[in-house]
Amino acid sequence: MNFVTHNAIVNFIWNIADDVLRDVYVRGKYRDVILPMTVLRRLDCLLEPTKDAVLAKYDSLETYGISQKAPALTTVSKYVFYNTSRFTFKRLLDEPSKVRANFEAYLNGFSDNVQVIIDKFKLRNQLQTLEESNRLYPLIQKFVSGDINLSPEPVKNGDVVIQEGLTNRGMGYVFEELIRRFNEENNEEAGEHFTPRDIIQLMANLIFLPIKDQIKSTTYLVYDDACGSGGMLTEAEEELKLLAGEANKSVVIELYGQEVNPETFAICQSDMLIKGRDPANIKFGSTLSHDYFRGMEFDFMLANPPYGKSWKVDQEALFDSKKKYITDSRYIVNALGNTNEQLSLMPRVSDGQLLFLVNMLSKMKHETPLGSRIAIVHNGSALFTGDAGQGESNIRRWILENDWLEAIISLPLDMFYNTGIATYIWVLSNRKPEHRRGKVQLIDASSEKYYRKLRKNLGKKNCELTPDTIQAITELFLNCEETEDSKIFDNEDFGYWKVTVERPLRLTTHVTSEKLMLFKTKTDPRLVDLAERLWTLLKNEPHHDWNAVCRMLETEAKQNFFPLKSRDLKVLRDAFTERDEEAEPVIERQLHGAIFYEADPELRDSENVPLKEDIEEYFEREVKPHVPDAWINHEKTLKGYEISFTKYFYKYQPLRSLEEITADILALENETEGLLHQIVADVEGAD
Repeated sequence: MNFVTHNAIVNFIWNIADDVLRDVYVRGKYRDVILPMTVLRRLDCLLEPTKDAVLAKYDSLETYGISQKAPALTTVSKYVFYNTSRFTFKRLLDEPSKVRANFEAYLNGFSDNVQVIIDKFKLRNQLQTLEESNRLYPLIQKFVSGDINLSPEPVKNGDVVIQEGLTNRGMGYVFEELIRRFNEENNEEAGEHFTPRDIIQLMANLIFLPIKDQIKSTTYLVYDDACGSGGMLTEAEEELKLLAGEANKSVVIELYGQEVNPETFAICQSDMLIKGRDPANIKFGSTLSHDYFRGMEFDFMLANPPYGKSWKVDQEALFDSKKKYITDSRYIVNALGNTNEQLSLMPRVSDGQLLFLVNMLSKMKHETPLGSRIAIVHNGSALFTGDAGQGESNIRRWILENDWLEAIISLPLDMFYNTGIATYIWVLSNRKPEHRRGKVQLIDASSEKYYRKLRKNLGKKNCELTPDTIQAITELFLNCEETEDSKIFDNEDFGYWKVTVERPLRLTTHVTSEKLMLFKTKTDPRLVDLAERLWTLLKNEPHHDWNAVCRMLETEAKQNFFPLKSRDLKVLRDAFTERDEEAEPVIERQLHGAIFYEADPELRDSENVPLKEDIEEYFEREVKPHVPDAWINHEKTLKGYEISFTKYFYKYQPLRSLEEITADILALENETEGLLHQIVADVEGAD
């Protein structure tokens, strides 16, 4: 693609909005007209060479009363879509007084698969406004201007090319750049709809190059469960075709995707139409709550899902009516090797990004030699949020214990249009090569040697990966060796046991007149006499052994009052005891000579014990010396996983010397002093 031509087309279309729509639409609404008109003009250019032949075939089919016309018409149009109206964009200009009626006829003449796109854009809703303001005719006029060529065929004067043709790939760039500009204009998030092509190229390298020698002449299915405008699918297809061609293999590539935003869904579907794809393979709706590809499996999967966004609206479809049980089998699995332990893969409702990865993993092929390969972009929270037993940690556990994670690559900051935060590419496969089994490679590609600064920011994107740096990162991955920027770990290195450390509850009993008075006003009268008896027995003095007091109470109650129930003891204990580190520990029960103490919830703590360490040895070494009365509540032990790039790639930055700091302070003082003198001089001069 000639980027000079690409930018000229984008600028021309961008200026149409100001030239035609100003004062009729607010700037934030320009996109509602410009984007669908750009799509329609591209389709119009594709159909223009066969327009008359399609009309002739349509009339013939009508004459013979053939109702199923689509197969014959698509054969003539040479695309999977067609238009049976007598109009093209250029012919609409022949009758200025009837432009709206003719334009509606033109829209109605499209095949059903284009009607879906028109409906998602809601273009018909704009016609009244465009007609009343007399803007529809000049709008169409702009799109057929000789200054712009949205056709794949070049414009020539004899043998001289005046304007280059716009390839399907180039058309994708045009769509994406328009979306980016409109979103930037409206302060919206362009990165939710598409991913920069340099990132996609790296992702394609990571999933395709390791298996390039295993590509066969067969059909491959490629899937993106947050496909936006479809750029990731398109680039993945181009890369796979290139590798297949180099290997002299004849492959068929089928693209599948799902998108929740109606506008970008419409653009993605139009992109599929333009490429001769089946637009039915692109589904509209939320992947998280409505899986339109249930039961399907894919060879290659790529995605850049939204992160940091709530998925609360999807919850209702994933749980039973009482919201207690997960009903979607994608999000609850058995722990590896333990069919009795189920793992909930539901992360916190404020961020559903990992659910897109879970969805992909549920669609891996397990019976083919290549299995499935996945590349997905996440922000840093996917690495470490969620404690042991919580959804995010369970997802990481599920992935690592099944040995699906090959590598995670840390990208430079400011790589995306909508965010400057740290982002990471995860690479996963269920057919790891031997040298990667049981291992995970972490690559730090965030330093300046892996990117180039842009001369002008694109949204928040101010740097890019160059072909050379993409190659360098790819080689780090393919070599899978320890270097300064590449580290290899065992899967278990990221796991830990979260053990609950308990300490005994220690209570001092002190029945004072004030406490007794309060007890009389708020408690069951049947216990008041017993409380007064306790006051007498303890003589208003603190008693540091609740176990002895408890026996005393039970004896007194049985002999002089009534048998005590456990809830009675609790009422008395709550009223007349307080925590005391010097008191005796409270006994919960005794069994076969062993004493079990009641745990103090206020002193409860936890320790994360690396999976490679023995829990008891760790406890004796790290905990017991500091709290000798502590013990582990093994019933609450949980397994968790987290990945910390900062820990593994930390680079020490030496502190500045006192001399350097002092010099900077003195220089700043000198600058400030000069400024103050100037201000005073200016004030005195004014007086």
